[in-house]
Amino acid sequence: MSRFWIVRFWHSFSAAGLLIGTLFFAASLTPTLLPRTFVTQGVLSGVSLAAGYGLGVFGRWLADYLELPGPKDRTVWTIKLVAAVACTIVAVAFLWRASEWQNSIRDLMGLEPVDTAHPLEVGLIALLTFAFLIALARLFQRTFLFISRKLNLFVPKRLSYVVGIVIVIALFWSVIEGVLFRFALRAADSSFQAFDELIEPETQQPSDPNKTGSDASLLAWDELGRAGREFIATGPASTDLRAFSGRDSLEPIRVYVGLRSADTPRTRAKLALEELKRVGGFERSVLIVVTPTGTGWIDPAAMDTVEYLHGGDVASVAIQYSYLTSWLSLLVEPSYGAEAARALFAEVYGHWTKLPRESRPRLYLHGLSLGALSSEQSADLFEVIGDPYHGALWSGPPFPSRIWRAVTGGRNPGSPAWLPRFRDGSYVRFTSQENALAIPGAHWGPMRIVYLQYASDPVTFFEQLSLYREPDWMIAPRGPEVSPELRWYPVVTLLQLALDMAMATTAPMGHGHVYAPEHYIDAWIEVTDVQGWSAEQITRLKREFEERQ
Repeated sequence: MSRFWIVRFWHSFSAAGLLIGTLFFAASLTPTLLPRTFVTQGVLSGVSLAAGYGLGVFGRWLADYLELPGPKDRTVWTIKLVAAVACTIVAVAFLWRASEWQNSIRDLMGLEPVDTAHPLEVGLIALLTFAFLIALARLFQRTFLFISRKLNLFVPKRLSYVVGIVIVIALFWSVIEGVLFRFALRAADSSFQAFDELIEPETQQPSDPNKTGSDASLLAWDELGRAGREFIATGPASTDLRAFSGRDSLEPIRVYVGLRSADTPRTRAKLALEELKRVGGFERSVLIVVTPTGTGWIDPAAMDTVEYLHGGDVASVAIQYSYLTSWLSLLVEPSYGAEAARALFAEVYGHWTKLPRESRPRLYLHGLSLGALSSEQSADLFEVIGDPYHGALWSGPPFPSRIWRAVTGGRNPGSPAWLPRFRDGSYVRFTSQENALAIPGAHWGPMRIVYLQYASDPVTFFEQLSLYREPDWMIAPRGPEVSPELRWYPVVTLLQLALDMAMATTAPMGHGHVYAPEHYIDAWIEVTDVQGWSAEQITRLKREFEERQ
């Protein structure tokens, strides 16, 4: 019996599929943007192996369909044996080098090198992943054949194939989307909602009546959400700012409206405006309209730094639009963030334009990740051209960001895609770990837009077209934390970048999708036109935030 199954298995697998699959498996071990664990590497390698195997099987089927000559039956066993041996040698050779490739990234990010890439564990996880995907593919195939045979009793054979494949795709999609995905989404939804409602003991309701969530506030403390309460309760006090600078400082104003504070984005935006007016937000020198990430989180690295730079003379306002993590929010409710950002900007901007120009605050936009994508969409340029806001700082912009893509695509010749220069630099500039905003001969116009992005951030540099072509950011000169061992491979690079994007926030501080506070400082100085700080004081502020990490 065992001999029968071995022979059947030997006949069933495709030599072309095995060869292409092994090449994909080997390529998946090479580095992309972020380091990997042996678990994530194993899953990636298994998916790559299955993708390559599927392409090989499809190629063999296409050749048969086109009636191209194939190998003789008596040579098939020899071909399969040679293919199996060659694939084993290639797989072992690449597994042996995997730790070296991973260390090429870890070294650039200041991480300890690994002694081994755990080749046995990677191989086992890859084989299990491959087996699962092949079993799923064969279930699809058998379901298709069963349905097409039944249809062939009533319609011609070729038509039965076409109708059969449509039915099977619809059936599998309905199971995946209608059962598995919705079940997982409901579980995630309830989990994130419970987490959002959690009130941690160390996060105390403010007693200051000028704080959002206090007894005097228009907003209830327990309805702000976990991220909102954290945003209000943390951050520098005026005493902290005074102790650092030795100057008179103000208590920063932070306004936040949680998802449970009102039913719609528009009513939440109106609440935010009224609360902002109540606490004197329009009496500060700088007013920042912030769009949070999917969970409602606002990066303290961004807000703490700008409040230090302006001695607390800053008001910031935000509304929550989701409690799902950003990638999940982008997947299931992609328009919510933009809708909330537009509603809040419309309310704040509408009131701001009615104030005397000589006494109103300078108005800015900010967002990180999904917040940057949504903040970009909060207002079109033609809507504000008569009375423009003063600028924006968008960090870690996701790859679908419309303005970011347009500017990056229209960058000046010779500037790299990961740090482009756009025209004369009067409207938009890019920066990274090293300050790249001081462009010789460039002068800012009435609006200052800065993108803070890392060359190793897959949320920004994921590229769907890497399926079949090399992304521009891979072309030399590359970013300083991108491995010189990185190579483009069709299909595989797309899978690698997709995994990198899912793991983007696991990178060390200052790499990937984890933005360090010291890198915000130069960006805020340019965007908000900070004055009165010496180079020594700026360096000291950066060191202060570095030591807190």
